[in-house]
Amino acid sequence: MRKVAIVGGGATKCGKREASWRDLVQEAGKAMFEGVNNLSPKDVDSLIVGAAQPERFVFQAHVAPLVAECLGITPRKVLARAELMCASGQAAIRYAWACVASGLSDVAVAFGVEKMYMPDMAEAQTNMTCVLDREWDGVNGLSAPPFFAMTAQRHMHEYGTTKEQMALVSVKNHHYSTMNPLAQFQKEVTAEDVLKSVMIAPPLQLLDCSGITDGAAGVVLVPAEDAKRYTDTPMYIVGSGQASIGNAIGNLSSLTEWVPLKMAVQEALKTAHITLDDIDIAELHDCFTISEIMEYEAFGWCDKGKGGRFIEEGQPYIGGRVAVNPRGGLLGCGHPLGATAILQALDILQQFRGEVPKGRHVEGAETAVAHNLS
Repeated sequence: MRKVAIVGGGATKCGKREASWRDLVQEAGKAMFEGVNNLSPKDVDSLIVGAAQPERFVFQAHVAPLVAECLGITPRKVLARAELMCASGQAAIRYAWACVASGLSDVAVAFGVEKMYMPDMAEAQTNMTCVLDREWDGVNGLSAPPFFAMTAQRHMHEYGTTKEQMALVSVKNHHYSTMNPLAQFQKEVTAEDVLKSVMIAPPLQLLDCSGITDGAAGVVLVPAEDAKRYTDTPMYIVGSGQASIGNAIGNLSSLTEWVPLKMAVQEALKTAHITLDDIDIAELHDCFTISEIMEYEAFGWCDKGKGGRFIEEGQPYIGGRVAVNPRGGLLGCGHPLGATAILQALDILQQFRGEVPKGRHVEGAETAVAHNLS
């Protein structure tokens, strides 16, 4: 297996965009090619597109060839779409990495795009329920907010986690997003703001939840030995992990124990030959505030049930034990499903290069992890 590097990328601003799905692809593609030296569309031999639900959001299937056409790419090694809901972009990166590592591809693009705003917001929300096992979870209305609300309720019951502790996650991530020009939300929030925002699914308020978002992003992967042809500051992929134990919520053994995440973390650390103490930056999947708290625990940065105290003590801030979501997370930046993981990877690259504002720059960072759940 060859070592693989990410040599650059580009992205759109996220949020409610007037741009069409195709516009988002071309905007991010233009930024991507401008962000990598000595690269043109004709050099790209493989393209993996992360897209969760374009069939529902923009009534467009068969999107990988369409993205290739929009970007002026003629894939001659690998062309595919990765559909894994919120982890679609993560899967795209992993598949592109595998193509380059195996020698199947020499220049691969992992691209993510989602256009989630629709004329009728009710339709956009309804689309999200297509992820469910419709015969079991669907009939019980277990879309994302109710599921994560139940998770929060159970975590509060078992470990004494409070709404105030969850609100602190939103405060932190919105603070960092104000310094990210690509972020959807550019305003600081207080814990009081979170606790007084509209109730979505008890105990989760509006500001406990990530937003409906339009956005696109792409990154370029090449063999490590070729990286200096494109940049003096490449980022190397040194490990990866993925796990799943099922789909239906009713089959979960616990609401407060995310077993697949713990399995994926161990695999990633093992393949990268590192420990948790080596990680300087963690881009975690904070689709809801309770998610980030549970991820502190599942990764092992704190004991089970101590995630609320971890954020209270400031440990996931820059300067704490590990800088969690200095990009602004999904809470601050929005969550354009297929593009989210690509945006995470791109921001980590910019962190290493010192290309982010000082207020959210992790000085001296050398190792980072990006995580998504679906």
